[in-house]
Amino acid sequence: MPISDSSATAVDAAFDAAVSARIAEVRERMDAAMARGGHGQPVTLIAVTKTHGPEAVLAAWRAGVLDVGENRVQEAEAKMDVVHEPVRWHLIGHLQRNKAKAAVRFSLVHGMDSLRLAQALDAAALAAGTTLDVLLQVNVSGEESKSGLALGEVAAMVEQLHDCRQLRVMGAMTMAPFDAPESQLRQVFAGARQVRTQLQQAGHPAPWLSMGMSGDFEVAIEEGATHVRLGSILFGSRT
Repeated sequence: MPISDSSATAVDAAFDAAVSARIAEVRERMDAAMARGGHGQPVTLIAVTKTHGPEAVLAAWRAGVLDVGENRVQEAEAKMDVVHEPVRWHLIGHLQRNKAKAAVRFSLVHGMDSLRLAQALDAAALAAGTTLDVLLQVNVSGEESKSGLALGEVAAMVEQLHDCRQLRVMGAMTMAPFDAPESQLRQVFAGARQVRTQLQQAGHPAPWLSMGMSGDFEVAIEEGATHVRLGSILFGSRT
């Protein structure tokens, strides 16, 4: 039986209300973590809408979230084409070099994880006549399943990035192991914080730390996160 317009509207309203309530609860938890953490940093909530439709972007926007994260360029572009609200789009997943041209549509690229990708992004930004904000992704935990530079590779990379004049290196990004104990989470997040310090000491602006997801964002905030990437806790399980 087809869903009537009134039924569809009711479903949309219920989804919006659920998302709004979850966002309000998450913001309370974020505020409490900021109060405990002692770093005094503002924290940006990024609503990760991977595998959810444009309605998730709109629900987050209506609840006051201005930043939206996507893992895949193609999925993000499909939503960009139909969402007209002025959200800030974040590319948080692994980016292949052949997709670098698409990155200029994003406010911030979180997953810059190699010099070759940095050079491709720099060339794409130059061709577009713009400057691109990026984060250096680091694999602090050393997990083979995760992208990112090893900590031992960071020192050389931060110097080489000065040659990428169209890139503005705004900090570091990392992912902690799933279901890791709190002590390991803190070790990973502290490692990313040290990488940000390396970037700053090398002359990059690097005010930001993107770390923390639905299962560990409070610890990440306590350890200095300025951007947390939350999906399932806001929108439910992904398909």
